[in-house]
Amino acid sequence: MPEKIKSQFAFKSEETKQLLEKMVVEKRQAVFQRFPLLFTLLGAFGLVATLHGFEGLMDRIGLSGNPLLLLVLGIGILIFTGTLYKKLDG
Repeated sequence: MPEKIKSQFAFKSEETKQLLEKMVVEKRQAVFQRFPLLFTLLGAFGLVATLHGFEGLMDRIGLSGNPLLLLVLGIGILIFTGTLYKKLDG
């Protein structure tokens, strides 16, 4: 494919992408502005459901009976993810 056609296609696809992003952002903001309480409640429910699920999983595995192990495991995961983030970031 000639370079001129490639550059025109890239420009059009970027232009289309920006237009779609603008439309989606505007629509999302409009919906959130009309129903802020609904989205806040849905977000809170999602967070609580996730935490309750983790709690149930820890009960089944047996981690809830050993808080020291749970603490060490949690700190280890935080250190691992922080190290991984630093390596991936730059």
